[in-house]
Amino acid sequence: MKTLTPRPGDITRAWYVVDATGISLGRLSTKVASILRGKNKPYFVPNIDTGDFVIVINAEKVRLTGLKSQQKMYKDYSGYPDGLKLTPFAKVLEKNPERIIQHAVKGMLPKNTLGRAMFKKLKVYAGEQHPHAAQNPVELIVKEA
Repeated sequence: MKTLTPRPGDITRAWYVVDATGISLGRLSTKVASILRGKNKPYFVPNIDTGDFVIVINAEKVRLTGLKSQQKMYKDYSGYPDGLKLTPFAKVLEKNPERIIQHAVKGMLPKNTLGRAMFKKLKVYAGEQHPHAAQNPVELIVKEA
């Protein structure tokens, strides 16, 4: 019996919309990364991008547990000596809340060309509105434990 490897023409990409209101960042990002990789499909292959598109709305309402909201820092390094910038979670949430979810999901994807292609299928918006209504996205429920 041969192993079925999907060809690019065989892959059908769906659109999902996820509301991040009140969902913890880790649970949300693992579910989103799994869908971007295509692990929710029966013909998942690790070396082919079989994933779907994901739209995340209400990114500013994502939740962190414990003291992470006061302790979490985002690092940006320029490559130069003394070029490390540390930004606290609260400031990133206030200035650019989309970056929080993008950073978490990107860390869960492969670190290669395939992972960069998967990451392009993620659309994150701070508010309720998104410009992808024409794609007829299906609402995806992420359960809290």
